[in-house]
Parts: sequence; structure tokens; C-alpha cells
Amino acid sequence: MVCIRRATNDDLFQMQHCNLICLPENYQMKYYFYHALSWPQLSYVAETEDGKIVGYVLAKMEEDPGTTPPHGHITSLAVMRSHRRMGIAYKLMRQASRSMVECFRAEYVSLHVRESNRAALHLYRDTLGFEISGVEDKYYGDGEDAYAMRKTLDEFFTEMYLDPPTHAATTNTMVKV
Repeated sequence: MVCIRRATNDDLFQMQHCNLICLPENYQMKYYFYHALSWPQLSYVAETEDGKIVGYVLAKMEEDPGTTPPHGHITSLAVMRSHRRMGIAYKLMRQASRSMVECFRAEYVSLHVRESNRAALHLYRDTLGFEISGVEDKYYGDGEDAYAMRKTLDEFFTEMYLDPPTHAATTNTMVKV
């Protein structure tokens, strides 16, 4: 059994380990600490009964001055191969998105994904309802392009009986792939 819970500072080394095993994009520990100190309520882990971290989502709020509307960003999502296809990534993403609304009234969430990552595209587009908003050329260190994706968070406003946002969060033209 796997439990989804908010990440703590004690989880950061296991989160980094999961990242190193699962993803080609890796971060220095200071980047995990930066997220934990700046947005402690937005990152989550998937933990087994014996305390092993088998997945995580690292999330933040966009910090650009004057950013309107408020929105979150998924920095990194990873699930160990042994625990894939169990709905863990879906649950991690939903919990991070819900917290963005609860804590910051985020109107949408964005992320980047490699053009070649078909499994992630299926999760984000087909399962979670993200839309491609553009392509960022040579986004990754190896020169691969990234799809910029985003999803409105209206459903969480409704679930929490909050007034919905008053202006449209999706002003970009979406791209079909």
C-alpha cells in the first residue's frame, strides 16, 4: 500500500534519489530545499508502509512580479518503475493542484514535458486534462524541445465551494498534437 502525503524536509534526499533514478533532468539539493522553504504546502510524496519514497511531485507558484492570474507550476514528477501504473502520479498531481487552489487561489497549473515522453503526455493530456499551449525549442539540456502545458483549476474551486476565478486563465491558443 502507498500513502500520498505532504513532503517534509526529511523527505528531500529520498525525493532527489527518486529523481536521479527516474528522470534525465536532475536538480541539486538546494533546489529541493528552495521549494520546501518557499512552498512547503505544494509538494507531495508517495510513501510505502515501510517508509520508502516511491514517487513525488515538486511544485511551486510562479514568482514573476505582476503575474496575473496566480498560477502554479509542476517542476518535477517521478514515480519509481516498480510502482508505476497504480495511479500514483495521478494522485500526486491532483493533490498538488488542489493545494495550489486552497493555499494560493491558483487559477491554473503549468508544466513542461519532453516531446518524446509519450507516457507523460498521455497522463497529462488524456488523464488529467492538460492542454498543450506551445512548444519551447531546445528546452532540455540535451536540446530536446518541450511542450508547454497547462490546465485550469476550476474544478477545485467548485469542490471547495469557492467563488470561481473571474477572468479566463487560458488566454493562449492551445496546440493540437
